Amino acid sequence: MFNKLFINKAIARSAENGMDRRRLFRAAGAAGLGAGAVGVLGAVPALAQGEGGGPSDAAILNFALNLEYLEAEFYLKAVTGQGLPDGSIGGKGYVGDVTGGRKVAFETKAVRQYAEEIAADERAHVDFLRKALGGAAVARPEIDIDAAFTAAARAAGLIQPGQKFDAYANEENFLLAAYVFEDVGVTAYKGAAPLVDNATFLDAAAGLLAVEAYHAGNIRTLLYSKGLQAPSVAVSDARDSLDGDIDLDQGVVDSSGRANIVPTDGNGLAFGRSAAQVLNVVYLTPKQATSGGFFPAGVNGSINESGANA
Repeated sequence: MFNKLFINKAIARSAENGMDRRRLFRAAGAAGLGAGAVGVLGAVPALAQGEGGGPSDAAILNFALNLEYLEAEFYLKAVTGQGLPDGSIGGKGYVGDVTGGRKVAFETKAVRQYAEEIAADERAHVDFLRKALGGAAVARPEIDIDAAFTAAARAAGLIQPGQKFDAYANEENFLLAAYVFEDVGVTAYKGAAPLVDNATFLDAAAGLLAVEAYHAGNIRTLLYSKGLQAPSVAVSDARDSLDGDIDLDQGVVDSSGRANIVPTDGNGLAFGRSAAQVLNVVYLTPKQATSGGFFPAGVNGSINESGANA
């Protein structure tokens, strides 16, 4: 729960001028503090740039929202056979369709329950970010679950040219598919954290990062326990081939074959990716691009271009 001093400081930092501050304080008073604080965030003006000349906090959160749309659709389809409801997909930009995805016939109770929990979290993330951004929230872009996973699996060498990778065929495929982008979400939030100006937004991003890290650790543990170490390394290498020359990504085992559930550097810290690097992975290209892979028409919002890594 946010206290009054915390909200007041957040508003003072976010407002563009004195009039904005007065308007936002009135909004805070009308909404109430504590549980109503998220609604107040939606009143914060979406400035074109942050304090340091980089992207605004709203632009960063909208970039995150695109990724949360992808994760929510993937997991919800797996556990319910249905994606996000119509009330959770509208906003600025075009509303895209979702191609592919169906309910998984889970073989074990534990994996099914893990998937259900993650699906609920991802839907909650979408709703939270949309509420925090208010009228500035972007719509769900076009998402390709079907062909994109086939392309990712082919790039990792999990299938041969001409073959199809069905992410929903069984538990093993589902877990490998989840692994394709679970770690990416963690590194995206880690990379974005230093760019967030507003302390309230930063607090929210930290909470999202923590949950995504729990999810990634869960998926990595399941992959290891099911003997899918080699495919995980192949997926990791494929991600590394997309996001630049530096070898950052790590599979669920290290070079000696020992378990590597938590990918860290020599200081025990997780690594981050820039927004451009994240888009390289989800667009499935090492080149500068504004669309591709899981987002055939690109993501919505001002942060939408991958980096030129090849």
